[in-house]
Amino acid sequence: MATAAPRHHIERLRREPKRRRLTVTSVTRVTPRMARITFTSPDLVDFDSAAADDHIKIFLPTADGTVVMRDYTPRAFDPAAASLILDFALHDSGPATDWAAKAAVGDVLEIGGPRGSVVVPDDFDWYLLIGDETALPAIGRRLEGLRAGVPVTTIVSVADRGEIQAIDTAAHWHQVWIARDAAGADETRSLLDALKAFKAPPGDGFVWIAAEAGAAKALKAHMLDTLRHPPGWLKASGYWVRGAAGAHEKLE
Repeated sequence: MATAAPRHHIERLRREPKRRRLTVTSVTRVTPRMARITFTSPDLVDFDSAAADDHIKIFLPTADGTVVMRDYTPRAFDPAAASLILDFALHDSGPATDWAAKAAVGDVLEIGGPRGSVVVPDDFDWYLLIGDETALPAIGRRLEGLRAGVPVTTIVSVADRGEIQAIDTAAHWHQVWIARDAAGADETRSLLDALKAFKAPPGDGFVWIAAEAGAAKALKAHMLDTLRHPPGWLKASGYWVRGAAGAHEKLE
């Protein structure tokens, strides 16, 4: 007799990373500070991205001849067209921001990965997604992939209301946008206040957090220590670290 698969099984996949050379085919602006760049390449024939918050490495040559690496989330991948979309938040100047701001059709970018995926099932009763601009590619991808009607709340901090994104989803989506130019400079406090106002629907929920490392730690602590959310149903990451270039901190 077959045994039913456990509910809420979170699958972890590993794969050998492969370096790929991509060519830019399209550059658009989702918002004034978010560039969406589409790439194609025959190297993408065996590319795989199983989770909404997967990370690839992009390799960027610098003026002194060295190469720096940065983590980015595949916003979308079309196997039939061998095309990959990456969204770039155009915030403080840096190698990735500078490259994306100047990117044009025909430019070349090398990537590696993703090395692994954490696949969250679409069988939770509700979802809560919290982050800032750097988290929006993963949040957008998650929203687009959720089943029809499932409750999902997003709490997202952006520079101003011009950075609010329209995202297609069949889920029952409650949007909370925090504009930092109106809310003040303390992003951690603004996100925490919005989280404290959140009323969880009944049933089992999955919580996903990605923001500046200090903010992500505070949000995770509130979920686990104050709200007693099951730790196995929460994933938190510091997508960037204040004062440190190119840093990424896992908080699981």
